[in-house]
Amino acid sequence: MDREQLHRLDLNLLLSFDALMAAQSVTKAAERMSVGQPAMSASLARLRKFFNDPLLVREGRLLVPTVRALQLIEPIRDALDTIESTVRANRTFDPQTDRRTFTVMASDYVLLLLLRRLLSELEGEAPNIRFVVRPISADFREQMSRSQLDLLIYPEELVPEGFQANSAGLFTDRLVCAVDRNHPEVGERMTEEQFRTLPYVSYGGASLRTVSELRFLELGVDRPIEIGTQSFVIQPLMLPGSRLMALLHERLGRYFADQVGIRLLDPPFPLRPMREAMFWSPGAEADPGHQWLRARVLRAAEVLENQAGSHHIDDADVSHR
Repeated sequence: MDREQLHRLDLNLLLSFDALMAAQSVTKAAERMSVGQPAMSASLARLRKFFNDPLLVREGRLLVPTVRALQLIEPIRDALDTIESTVRANRTFDPQTDRRTFTVMASDYVLLLLLRRLLSELEGEAPNIRFVVRPISADFREQMSRSQLDLLIYPEELVPEGFQANSAGLFTDRLVCAVDRNHPEVGERMTEEQFRTLPYVSYGGASLRTVSELRFLELGVDRPIEIGTQSFVIQPLMLPGSRLMALLHERLGRYFADQVGIRLLDPPFPLRPMREAMFWSPGAEADPGHQWLRARVLRAAEVLENQAGSHHIDDADVSHR
């Protein structure tokens, strides 16, 4: 392709291509770009003519990318990321006046204990900044590569090898056992037998491996799961009035202990703590708005880390039978 032909391909067309490939729907791509469906259809027609390829073809009720379209997705997204990071790097950012939407992916545990207070504080500090918080999903690598994600907050050890992202550690937390306050079998200490055999309520969100699963593997403990939840926050709520046991993040357990009537106990085996970190695309490194966001999350994490709540459970923490 001659450079002279590039005048037929403007930036809006590349943005339309990216939206069409992400949505694989003309209607949804139009919504994403805040344009009418006829305008998006016209953009698709221009793209087809320029690349001499249908790009999206119908298979049944779905539109799927052609081989040529699949070859174009990554280089076009890379080009758009470069343009975006270059433009933003030359701008200043004022949280009091700028308008922007940040998308963060985090568990409900992180949302409750870290982000909830931060987002409340930012209502006054950044009145025009909007936040979208998504639950953890298995496609976080793809979402970040497509610039659909500003921050991922996730345990460091669960991030797959080869994940291309910058990162910073946030805070650590222990895993502790939790049972009903008046559990009929568990006394002041959790025994090894109880740890291995009590009916267990687990978190199994997004079809991804969890820190709790890794700890059981490290111990060589094969735990039968009585109840599997898609929410960390639901785990402690399932315990009152049951024989169930859960392995909870200690800060989450302490948050709910008095509210729902549960007891926290040290596991009978030493368990390594987990560490939450935030991850972002290298292309966002120099973006002033993104730098502000990262600094505020780090500050909130420092406050959380400095709070009492990640120490060994003593007798005062345990409701005796």
